[in-house]
Amino acid sequence: MQSVGGGPPAEEQQVPTCTRHPDRETYISCQRCGRPICPECMNQAAVGFQCPDCVAEGRRGQPKVRTAYGGGIHARDTVVTISLIATNIAVFVAILATGGSASALGEALSMVSGEVRLFGLPPDAGVVHGEYWRILTSAFVHIETYHLLFNMVAIGFIGSVLERLLGRWRYLALYFVSCLVAGVTVYWLSPPDAMTYGASGGVFGLLAAALVIFRKQGYDTQWLLLLLGFNLVLTFTRGSISWQGHIGGLVGGLAVAAALAYAPRERRRVVHTGAIVGITVVSLALIAVRTLVLDVP
Repeated sequence: MQSVGGGPPAEEQQVPTCTRHPDRETYISCQRCGRPICPECMNQAAVGFQCPDCVAEGRRGQPKVRTAYGGGIHARDTVVTISLIATNIAVFVAILATGGSASALGEALSMVSGEVRLFGLPPDAGVVHGEYWRILTSAFVHIETYHLLFNMVAIGFIGSVLERLLGRWRYLALYFVSCLVAGVTVYWLSPPDAMTYGASGGVFGLLAAALVIFRKQGYDTQWLLLLLGFNLVLTFTRGSISWQGHIGGLVGGLAVAAALAYAPRERRRVVHTGAIVGITVVSLALIAVRTLVLDVP
């Protein structure tokens, strides 16, 4: 008996398999490209499901969401702030493990040449002889627990907000430029027998930046002014605090934040990059000039 029409028998028909997983049978197709997809490859769409390739292609066609200052938005993401805190804590633990206030590691990173306090050499001696990393790495050195705790709480509280507003890279640049300007100010203005270390310059930079940006956003900044004023009073009334580092960080943070907050939208990236690079170049030039002025053989 012959069959009339209807194609091959049912048992000979090919069962569709997932495009990405050929070993998995499926009867569901991507609503966009029509290719068969298995449950693992399904992505819920407005109607039906889409395959991973179509989802990725659709995302590429969408404009990137940016913060008001041009940074990429990463919801609840404060990875830079967490990394800064973790780095400071790791250095602190390493210094404690290698001798605390007499640690060779602390001496190598801070604005001090010779063992901390023991040799009594001027803080700029190491920098003059080519140890320029001290100007920046000193911002990650803490000897006292309370010093570390205060700075890390400040970075966590202020920094996490700024990171969400600015985006990762602008926030990171703000912090490092603040630390750099603080270190340069110390290099120029600190007494020769002073020892300077700690993240306070960066913290003051964050406080200054928060003041500028929060005011630009229309937030209430009275509490921030009180906090900044209180810290400035402590800076100039306690002899153990480096006012040079604090004021340097404050100036650096103000300069970067002003460029970030008030750059014209159509030229935002150029102004931001130019300000950060420009302040960095001026800081490096001041380091070179100071080294020449000291003229240490």
